[in-house]
Amino acid sequence: MERLSKEEDVVATVGDYKIKVFSADKLADVMRINKTCLPENYPSSFFIYLHQNFPKAFLIAEKDGEVVGYIMCRVEYGLSNMGIKLTRKGHVVSIAVMPGHRRKGIATALLRAAEKALKEYGAKEMMLEVRVSNTPAISLYKKLGYKEVKVLKRYYSDGEDAYLMAKELEEDDDEK
Repeated sequence: MERLSKEEDVVATVGDYKIKVFSADKLADVMRINKTCLPENYPSSFFIYLHQNFPKAFLIAEKDGEVVGYIMCRVEYGLSNMGIKLTRKGHVVSIAVMPGHRRKGIATALLRAAEKALKEYGAKEMMLEVRVSNTPAISLYKKLGYKEVKVLKRYYSDGEDAYLMAKELEEDDDEK
């Protein structure tokens, strides 16, 4: 059953933009952004899978009813990227903001809201992969406390390397 977005689905605001919980009626918009902004594209079933399993960590950014960005995440259990221990990791699977809406704090707001949601799912740290050539994204992630953990050789289908970046989630991260 599809549900319409409600005001209580707004988890944050930044300027005129609302960060909201994704709903299935926004799937076409999110897939359009994914195809416009990123060379890594996913089938609709993958978006729906993440939404069904981690709904609080699949967020969109809207301005005047138009979806202009998204983040989708999942929780994984395994060896920590921050030390030798087993832990729950929040994994940023994909994040994108349309070019005309960048540098307005949207990606920061999406990441912070996703981190908060992933903590509710029990995540103790965050992780993501980013192209080594994506300097603006790397700068943003470092500003938010992510560290380069290692280089993943030929990670992307075109052969480009990725940085695996990670950070520990502290109890007060959502208050920053």
